[in-house]
Amino acid sequence: MDYGKGEGGSTPGILFEKVIVTNAALTILPKDPKKVPLHFDIHRLRLESTGRNTAMKYDAALTNAKPLGEIQSQGTFGPWVAGEPGDTSIGGTYRFDNADLSVFSGIAGTLHSSGQFEGSLSSIAVRAEATVPDFRLKSAGNPVPLHTSFEALVDGTNGDTILKPVNGTLGSTHFTTSGGIIKHESDIRRTISLEVTMPAGNLRDVLRLAMRGTPFMQGKIFLKTTIDIPPLTGRVREKLLLDGRFEISQGKFLHSTIQDQIDSLSRRGQGQPKNQDIDEVVSVMAGKFILENDVITFRSLSFAVPGSGVDLAGSYDLGHDTLDFHGTLKLHATVSETMTGWKRWVLKPLNPFFSNHGSGTLLHIQVVGTSKEPQFGRDRGDKNPGK
Repeated sequence: MDYGKGEGGSTPGILFEKVIVTNAALTILPKDPKKVPLHFDIHRLRLESTGRNTAMKYDAALTNAKPLGEIQSQGTFGPWVAGEPGDTSIGGTYRFDNADLSVFSGIAGTLHSSGQFEGSLSSIAVRAEATVPDFRLKSAGNPVPLHTSFEALVDGTNGDTILKPVNGTLGSTHFTTSGGIIKHESDIRRTISLEVTMPAGNLRDVLRLAMRGTPFMQGKIFLKTTIDIPPLTGRVREKLLLDGRFEISQGKFLHSTIQDQIDSLSRRGQGQPKNQDIDEVVSVMAGKFILENDVITFRSLSFAVPGSGVDLAGSYDLGHDTLDFHGTLKLHATVSETMTGWKRWVLKPLNPFFSNHGSGTLLHIQVVGTSKEPQFGRDRGDKNPGK
């Protein structure tokens, strides 16, 4: 250590050549006094100086508070800017292991992440990768491996994080995410606001993550949605809010009872109710949705197979696995052509009453029940899905 004076009798300076800290706590105070300080438990910290007004080398091991996990980091720190600590330079590499994500509302899994960073305490540019081999939503409980590579801008004085486009893989499905994790004013928790785009996902991966049990459908999915988790506290837990749209192509139901009903719909829609060659038909689906309080509300939901089209609106309760949809069914065939034998002849006079602008068939329908055993039928209330 150097306790000597600078040239010309300047203020005495102190040079610490080496500092070793064990079992300590670090509290970083944010610039904004309304924001909550950031706390870390330090197991071991070694600092080595190469001279005055230069960065110190460091080697640290600490426990992150939330999510709980162990961080190993090496790099450089300083020189310390006493007047504005957030301007203090920092850089290095890190490894974050065994982070328990279950402390967050709605999700669970064990996070492993590593990467490099540089900048100042108030603006740290991070480039890293993160893996959660058992990522899952608590409402469903089905683990799906998640891997991401990302760049982010982190304010080390308060934990605010801005995500540049994150490239991720969920199971075999690729997606991108951007947005931020921000703590506003005196909020104890951060607001999470993200935009997610999935250009050509595997529908099984998405359903396995979102629903209890095994997926009931396979196919390709395009998805674009916003994800918001407000910083609600007290008796109101954090809630996952989604607002987006999707398109499913090459869809096929994996439960035979459902696929049999879809095949029958296609046969009748084409006016060939006994044609068993019309089998294992593929479906297309599209819709706009909002997820709130574990209920997906579809502002619009369209479904089509060869010969038939369905337009619905309604809701699906994820927690109770209940469907409540109402809308219209349009068939290429007339109502009499959907039947066989004597019924076909008896129903011919009724064709005009069920026609769709003079041809085919238009029926008001409902879909209720569960995702595993949906019940299709006439909607006697003739509800208008647009209202």
